[in-house]
Formats: sequence, C-alpha cells, structure tokens
Amino acid sequence: MAVELAQGELSPAMQAYFDKCLEKLGFVPNVLRAYAFDNTKLEAFAAFYNDLMLAPSGLSKLEREMIAVAVSSINRCFYCLTAHGAAVRQLSEDPALGELMVMNYRAADLSPRHIAMLDFAVKLTEQPATIVEADRERLRAAGFGDRDIWDIGAVASFFNMSNRMASAVDMRPNGEYHAQGR
Repeated sequence: MAVELAQGELSPAMQAYFDKCLEKLGFVPNVLRAYAFDNTKLEAFAAFYNDLMLAPSGLSKLEREMIAVAVSSINRCFYCLTAHGAAVRQLSEDPALGELMVMNYRAADLSPRHIAMLDFAVKLTEQPATIVEADRERLRAAGFGDRDIWDIGAVASFFNMSNRMASAVDMRPNGEYHAQGR
C-alpha cells in the first residue's frame, strides 16, 4: 500500500476472523489487513461485506461476485478485479468466465437475467443520477424482486466505495488470488 498504517490491536472477534481466513484461504486478504490499523473500521467493513456477500439473498454468491467484478471493471480496481475475478472463476467453475467478466461482461455468454443485473450495476456506477423506474422495471422483467433490486444496488454501491478506497491507498491483491480457480 502507498500508506503505512501499523496494525492496531484486534478484538478477539477480529483475531478469530483473521485466523479463520488463514485456515480457509491460507492467507489474510490484504483488504482486511488494510483496515486492521483501526479495529472499529475493520469490524464495520467486515460486517458489511459479510452481510452483502454471504448472507441469505435472492442473489446467488456468484451473482454478487459478478456484480463486484463488473463494477470493479468500470472503476479499474486492480485489487477487486483480481480477488473477485478469482471468486467468479471458482464459483462458476469457469476460468474463461472470470477473465471475460474482468475485461468486459458484455463479451461473456450470460443469461438475459445476468445482463440486466450487470447493466443496472454498471449504470449505477457510471451514471447514478440517471437511474429511473424503467431501470428497475427491466430488473423486474428479468425476474428480480424488489429485495433483489435492493441487493444489486447495495453490492454495486459497496464495491464503488471499496474500489475508491483501494485506489486511494494503492491497495494490492494477495498474490494467491492470481492462481485461484484456474
């Protein structure tokens, strides 16, 4: 990272979270290490991320990762494209899909549902003030309910914030991500 912030004292819950990352992934993601200078910020980030990306939703984990990658592609966020591109490769069991999503989701062979979802997330990223009811109606026509629309918007919004923070501090992905799902 371009800024040097020493890791602060982690709460027992956050230390357990880091330990779980080591156990399941073999490493602690650098995004968590970046927030670890302030346990309160780390807890808030981790709680929000886990709620958006892992909690029950009408969106699958793969769909949420696809949103993360489409938004991060628009924002050219190296960290998130690498980390969440790896997640798309793993969850889809399709390395080519992960790479296409990173470059341009429109080049991938996606369902009309996924195209509608990603078009909405990208419009929210590029031109948030232009979102209108017709955009939400396109999602409904593709089979998304109102709670799903909320979740699409929440995931896209979270990754816009995360992309900007990663760019602000030149956050770099863990090297392990590059080999995952290939």
